[in-house]
Amino acid sequence: MDTKLIKTFGEDILQYRLRTARQKKRMQYEDFDKYLIQLHKEQKALYLQRWQLGWELLNPPVQQGWKRYFVLREDVMNNKHAEFFTSILKKINTVHYSWKKDFTVKRKKFGRKVYVVRQQGLLEPDELHFNRLGFTEAEKQMFYAYFCMDSSGKSYLRYAFVEPWRFVLVVKPHIIYKVRKMDAAINKRIAEIDNYLKRNDYEKRQQKIIGGKYRYYHFVDKDIPNNDFKNKPVTRIIDMIKET
Repeated sequence: MDTKLIKTFGEDILQYRLRTARQKKRMQYEDFDKYLIQLHKEQKALYLQRWQLGWELLNPPVQQGWKRYFVLREDVMNNKHAEFFTSILKKINTVHYSWKKDFTVKRKKFGRKVYVVRQQGLLEPDELHFNRLGFTEAEKQMFYAYFCMDSSGKSYLRYAFVEPWRFVLVVKPHIIYKVRKMDAAINKRIAEIDNYLKRNDYEKRQQKIIGGKYRYYHFVDKDIPNNDFKNKPVTRIIDMIKET
């Protein structure tokens, strides 16, 4: 409450709960944040409703492009250890999808656009993912560890299969046997909310108030020793060097 109003009309003015311009402005921001939270809750409820609609069988099934994945090589499949390598392949296999059977992608080479085959390899999980895949002790012996560097310059371990030649890539039609059921009203409302948030650039604000996604934290590496010369004048640094 503004003190000028109290001096002018006395303390009885407090019972009317009049708000200053600053309080009114803050309430507008708070009301808008509550509206963004309400939209987020509505979005979650709509996505859940759409997911609970279930599946619808296609009759007849349709082909939607191609898929490429690894299988055991023919000589390995006829070997007595085929079951052992099949168990490993189930955990490190990868599947790629493409509209083109040859799995080529467009690339630039010497200023010209050329088509090259899209590369595909076996899964090379990090240490945490590797331990979660449930390998037996015998299966773990078929992997070797090597160090990689992430975008922040920190190294971490990855595990690669020792004998990738045991597996070969095959290309098969990607057949769709069922699709999710759709509701026009639900899809329309989801699109309206998404367009409203994106058109007005409210997504960042919404994510910040519901989960703090856009907060930034300062991490300090404890392994790095303290710098004695930091935030000190040059003359003091020279004296410190002479003292040492």
